[in-house]
Amino acid sequence: MWIVINREPRPDAPEWPGRRWLAAVDAVGWPAAWVALVFSAPVPTGVVGQVAVAMAVWCGLGRLYRAICENHRYWFTTWRWGRVALAMLVMGWVIKLMPST
Repeated sequence: MWIVINREPRPDAPEWPGRRWLAAVDAVGWPAAWVALVFSAPVPTGVVGQVAVAMAVWCGLGRLYRAICENHRYWFTTWRWGRVALAMLVMGWVIKLMPST
């Protein structure tokens, strides 16, 4: 049996001055970081690295288009994953501050 759940579309992102340029930086920054990660790998990546770079560039172009031309539909990746990283960092600090028995 196949159950299809129809979700409501996500609301438009709020508009504010400078959002388009900041979104463009966010859209290009993450794929560029992945490309830099592939190029700085300590072992030869071969065809897997080439495919990863090609996918990062392709996704980056799509993200850049959405960030500039459809800015109301672009949601910041840095904000989403930055919250996760910050939560993990705070948990690590709490564990480090706990007294060991």
